[in-house]
Amino acid sequence: MMSTRIGLGSVTRRVAFAPVIGRNRIALRTLIPKRGVQIQSLPPSASEEILNAQRLKRPSSPHFTIYQPQLTWLSSIANRATGGALSALLYGFSLAYLVAPDTFTSVNIVEFVAGLPDYVKYTGKLILAAPFTFHFWNGLRHLSWDMGKFLSLKGAYRAGYAVLGATAISTVALVLM
Repeated sequence: MMSTRIGLGSVTRRVAFAPVIGRNRIALRTLIPKRGVQIQSLPPSASEEILNAQRLKRPSSPHFTIYQPQLTWLSSIANRATGGALSALLYGFSLAYLVAPDTFTSVNIVEFVAGLPDYVKYTGKLILAAPFTFHFWNGLRHLSWDMGKFLSLKGAYRAGYAVLGATAISTVALVLM
């Protein structure tokens, strides 16, 4: 009778007639204190600011700081860089030719290069030949990987050193032409 005056009558009835699994849940609910959660309405731009603040606290990709540099990932980065540089050069020259076709004719380019000192010509050839040959030979290495060749660690390193050697030889050959 006393429990009905305090307001616990329905709770005690539920506990008494509930199955054992239900009793444990009810007991756990009464034992665990509830935490209050504060909810605040934010504009859509605030969510982006919160996300950017969280991203600043994240560590950057650790492969540069904790792993020893390896031929495989250095050559992969170099392949991407040389491909991007060669593409930028090609698109840049193509756009320049579209904008001013009379300035970038073959005759004008040959006359301009002929007037340069020899050390500038060889330096320019080296700057153009090294990325081109590296990208070419490393592209063949990637094609061999696609065919299932040189996939072991030893094979990958052998192919990597072969690419570096072929790049050096073909770069010197192109510069001396």
